[in-house]
Amino acid sequence: MKNIIPVLSVAALFMAACQGGTAKKTQAKIDSTIVTNAETAPDSVQCYQYIKNRDTATLSLKNEDNKVTGTLGYNLYEKDKNAGTIAGIVKGDTIISNYTFQSEGQTSVREVAFLKKGDQLIEGFGDVQEVKGETKYKDLSKLKFDGSLVFGKIECK
Repeated sequence: MKNIIPVLSVAALFMAACQGGTAKKTQAKIDSTIVTNAETAPDSVQCYQYIKNRDTATLSLKNEDNKVTGTLGYNLYEKDKNAGTIAGIVKGDTIISNYTFQSEGQTSVREVAFLKKGDQLIEGFGDVQEVKGETKYKDLSKLKFDGSLVFGKIECK
């Protein structure tokens, strides 16, 4: 009987060690999946939409290494519809991009800015000037994100 207790203790330790190894492998697999998903998430396309009364706007963004590209389109009531592409950078929680768009058969470039708050992007506005044929903000630090155009996150189509 005295010999059985040490044998059972060793067997119990062996079983616990084997189960711990399985748990560690499972946890490592879960951690690996989380890391993989975290690495791919920023590169995926994110879509946003603004709707108020008869005004709509849609935005799709792809974020890669603090650079963004995507499409943007405005359909504002009693104004010319315009649509085009954006390309810019991410600075903290703010996106600053050039919006190259078509309106009335003419191509134009305008700087746009969005502030990220949760699942929303709030478009910023400020004083502008023309620089080499493009509309640019005079001072990015003075942009106002007053909530007049708030894009909510949507499923991409």
